[in-house]
Amino acid sequence: MNKLVCTGGGSAGHVVPALPIIEHMIARRWRVVFIGSESGLEERLIRPFGVPFHSITTGKLRRYWSIENLFDCVRVPIGILQALRILRREKPDVVFSKGGYVAFPTVVAAWLFGIPVVAHESDVSPGLANRLCFWFLSSLCVNFDSTRVSVRRMVLTGTPIRRSLLEGNADRGRERLGFQHRLPILLVVGGSLGALSLNRLIREAVDQLTAEFNVVHVCGPGNLDATRERDSRYHQLEFVDDGWGDILASTDIVVSRAGANSIVELLTLGIPNILVPLPSAVSRGDQIENAEVARSAGYSTVLREDELNADVLTQTVQEVFSEHRSWLQRLSKFESKDALGLIVSEIERAIANR
Repeated sequence: MNKLVCTGGGSAGHVVPALPIIEHMIARRWRVVFIGSESGLEERLIRPFGVPFHSITTGKLRRYWSIENLFDCVRVPIGILQALRILRREKPDVVFSKGGYVAFPTVVAAWLFGIPVVAHESDVSPGLANRLCFWFLSSLCVNFDSTRVSVRRMVLTGTPIRRSLLEGNADRGRERLGFQHRLPILLVVGGSLGALSLNRLIREAVDQLTAEFNVVHVCGPGNLDATRERDSRYHQLEFVDDGWGDILASTDIVVSRAGANSIVELLTLGIPNILVPLPSAVSRGDQIENAEVARSAGYSTVLREDELNADVLTQTVQEVFSEHRSWLQRLSKFESKDALGLIVSEIERAIANR
């Protein structure tokens, strides 16, 4: 029986695309183990699959000066030693890395043991942790054909989509949301980073938006607005786990940050969307690059946060909805790759060439 170790984390975006891989391998009777951080994020996301979880000490890799960098100089080697101990005990045939600073110690430990590593990069340009991992990879799977990196082997695979999203049901979604008025549904998702500024903007525009739309606002844990709890056209959710595919299926328009995974999901599901990428002042600019790829291909509308206010947002939502049929036709031309099959093939190839 083959054994796969998965690793990645630091944010949900560095775990969620690995979930279809885990589910598929379990169905094929592979043994799967996950190595993540001590934060609890990764363990919570993989818990439904019942796979063994090991936590290690991790250090965030930063491009800027911080006193935490001094501590991380110690945390990273400790994490590598812990990963070595876990891999020695588990004896996997291959490691699949979804990236992020959580993955780095496990990738290095796998290389030291001669265990092949297949990694996946969602963004157009990789982050620092992933670039450091490139030295130790057997192959790199990428989401965008515009990604340019120097690795031993790179394969364009796209990003795997969870089966629950592909099987979403619009009627179930509308029933769960429970809106009293039969209006088009606008879904707003702030993401785990930058949610506060987008939350503030949506709430400034909510009276204008709810004149024409039922608004679903996924605002993040602890960010509910108590003054709006009884608004019949504005429904707040801290986060969504089960039933996310149903909610997406019931949605007419989405306003979202421009994380690569979110973009792939929206395009695959064919949902007209407005992307508000995190500005470069608070990020490494990856969301700006991701959004530009979607915009230039004709699949998304993009708004810069520094030029955005309630009136601009409302007007843009109205414009996109007025061309709803045209957007649906355009999005129907998006060609979704068999990302799951392509990545699994790379994993099998890595074992065969070990």
